[in-house]
Amino acid sequence: MPNEPEQQFTKAFDKIAEVLRAAGLDFGHVVDMTSYHVGIRTHFDCFASVRNRYVVEPYPAWTAVGVAELRRSGALVEVKVTARFAD
Repeated sequence: MPNEPEQQFTKAFDKIAEVLRAAGLDFGHVVDMTSYHVGIRTHFDCFASVRNRYVVEPYPAWTAVGVAELRRSGALVEVKVTARFAD
């Protein structure tokens, strides 16, 4: 896992994109996102900037939560998305 916040955030969104692609979806299908942040006040602007490279209008619902720690040592963020198949 990269130590640099922007690289961590980019890697997280790249992994999400990979999972979405495997299902035949993309970020346009995401309807809800929850992000869990260690040091939310320190890294939030950087995270939002990376997020905006992937998530475009119409934006999904988004909840950002500050947490004390995550399961993986050194992790600054964990992101959960819910996507829907378009008819």
